[in-house]
Amino acid sequence: MKKLIFATALAIGSLTAVNAQQDAAIAQASTDEATITKAVDTQETVAQDFKEIKATELPKPVLEAVASDFKGATVSKAYKNAKGEYKVVIATADKKQKTVYASADGEWMKKKMKMNKKSRQ
Repeated sequence: MKKLIFATALAIGSLTAVNAQQDAAIAQASTDEATITKAVDTQETVAQDFKEIKATELPKPVLEAVASDFKGATVSKAYKNAKGEYKVVIATADKKQKTVYASADGEWMKKKMKMNKKSRQ
């Protein structure tokens, strides 16, 4: 009889331990999913932040910065966000495309350029 009670208690204890591990795994998966969702939402916000504009609508300082820093390059596309920052896609003299970011006064924004390192190469 003692063995039967001991075996029952052992079985219940094992099930409780397995259930606790499953709960921990589910909680971890939920946390990982929330982190991934947050990262995707952040990337989409950055990508959707800019609205396309005509290249002729770029401020003169931005156009001058492109002309002086990228000899022979032409502006392919231009975008503007609510902060007054510009995303400029340029075609370089050697027929490569680069995406650069600038403020309204023609200053390059290095932080955003680092985010898009692949597009600059």
